[in-house]
Amino acid sequence: MSNTALGPAEALVEAQAREAATKQILDVISQSRDDEKPVFDAILKHAQRLCKAPLAFLSLVDDARTKVFIPAQRGARPAFADVLEAFVEPIERSELLAVRPVVDPQVILQDDIADDDLYRNRDPRRVQMVEVEGVRSILVVPLVSGGLGIGGIILYRREVDPFSEDDVALALNFAAQAVIAIENARQFKALEARTEEVQALNASLEARVEEQVAEIERMSRLKRFLSPAVADAVVSSGDDKLLSSHRALLGILFCDIRGFTAFCETAEPEETIEVLQTYHEEMGKLIVAHGAGVDHRWGDGIMVLFNDPLPCEDPAGDALKLAIAMRARMQGLSKCWKRLGHRLGFGVGISLGYATVGMVGSEGRFDYTANGTAVNLASRLCDEAEDGEILLSPRARIAVEDETETESRGEIRLKGIQTPVEIFKVASATSNEGSS
Repeated sequence: MSNTALGPAEALVEAQAREAATKQILDVISQSRDDEKPVFDAILKHAQRLCKAPLAFLSLVDDARTKVFIPAQRGARPAFADVLEAFVEPIERSELLAVRPVVDPQVILQDDIADDDLYRNRDPRRVQMVEVEGVRSILVVPLVSGGLGIGGIILYRREVDPFSEDDVALALNFAAQAVIAIENARQFKALEARTEEVQALNASLEARVEEQVAEIERMSRLKRFLSPAVADAVVSSGDDKLLSSHRALLGILFCDIRGFTAFCETAEPEETIEVLQTYHEEMGKLIVAHGAGVDHRWGDGIMVLFNDPLPCEDPAGDALKLAIAMRARMQGLSKCWKRLGHRLGFGVGISLGYATVGMVGSEGRFDYTANGTAVNLASRLCDEAEDGEILLSPRARIAVEDETETESRGEIRLKGIQTPVEIFKVASATSNEGSS
């Protein structure tokens, strides 16, 4: 049976497999920001394997919230695969398993779908599932965005073998990742729609047609892997060479949540996703407000670059101002989370130095990033920071010492850095932090 208790060794192997699956799906999300289909395929593949479900499919509601369709499935026999591919049902058909999570976004567990009124009354859909596909035990988890059900992940077994609580938790985690992919794709489609509107408005200006078309095409391409502000700067300059590989002096900020790994091990998947969504939303607002050119996010980690491709006069100082504002906001969030029983903190590392920056990737999968010792140093300082600490590299400290009180934490050895580094701690939070 799939829900038989596992021994310690088996449980460890299972946990490692689930962690690897989550990482692989997040990698696919980062590489498929404008297309959710590869993410759906990866999610269903891992859900099948880890939840021991021969059949898995995903349902979605259309933008008008009138009909539900099935964009991806794995494992269905040919006759039932044709049924899934042609599936388009009105949202009013809430008795259907593909539609129910849209109307009522709750987990559905059913030990045997042949033992309910729909099958006994010979509902055609239910008869197809049981007698054509051989479905018996089911698990349905909702896809929820903005408090509304937008679809579901449906897992089946071809024998009466109920899904376990661990299966439910894992499926909910997969559902949250599917929602991230859907929201990413919708954002990119919105940008493309905006581009088309701009193109239409300028179509009547004959003297500027060629110039406007070239600008819009370039904007559409750049906004697939750069923030709108950076894309606008490149387009305004009229020179894509800004994105080619080059050396630049950067203020580099790394931050993440202290205690997040331990929190994930005990928290419900919904709690984990809620914390991450709140964290990234609040930090994202501050990043935009402080004029950062590029930021990258993975899990609870964030990297922010100052001074390239958007220039600034004081990259270390700007990075520090952002860090202080982040720390102040995280203090408030941590207090709220603590009332819910979550003990989470926040740490930041900042370095100032030269790095190689530019566009990397292949057509359709570009990214603008930085590499070098200064980047590695900021990352290691973040790892070293305790809750509430902002740690500075020696060069970053020199750049801000006239405006900021710091104290040395001595020389320490950091992973990937050949020689010991003296690191500096920014003064503790004050009552006016975050006022900027």
